[in-house]
Amino acid sequence: MVPVQNSEAMTLSATLLAVAGDLTRRIHDGVVARGFEGLRPAHGFAFTRLAPGGATATDLAVHLGVTKQAASQLVDELVRKGYAERRPHPDDARARLVVLTDRGLACTRAAEEAAAEAVRAWVAVLGETEVGVLRENLLRIAPRGPVRPAW
Repeated sequence: MVPVQNSEAMTLSATLLAVAGDLTRRIHDGVVARGFEGLRPAHGFAFTRLAPGGATATDLAVHLGVTKQAASQLVDELVRKGYAERRPHPDDARARLVVLTDRGLACTRAAEEAAAEAVRAWVAVLGETEVGVLRENLLRIAPRGPVRPAW
């Protein structure tokens, strides 16, 4: 095995960060182009936790790696903009469950469409086989757990 030099590691690191940033931008731009305004990319990371069936603000804070206060402020913003709503928690009378509204779910679908467009652009450059290999290799090294924004 050939050792990786520091400069090679930095080049790879910078390239992966650039691709991740570009993908985030493309998804966000695609969401905005589909008529969903007033959102930041960080909202999309919250949507990934809320979409499966809701979460408490505490769950969201853990998912995003932020304080409970910051998560509560983000929830307030999403509720105010019509993307989420608070409901009674089915298992804890003291807690509130935050769920996506129909508008929030439609926004999530718009993000999925935008992500698919971004990946199609990669296929146009690399070909389907190489993108498949890339996906498999990244799955092998990707950390498990929530995908968080780089605050």
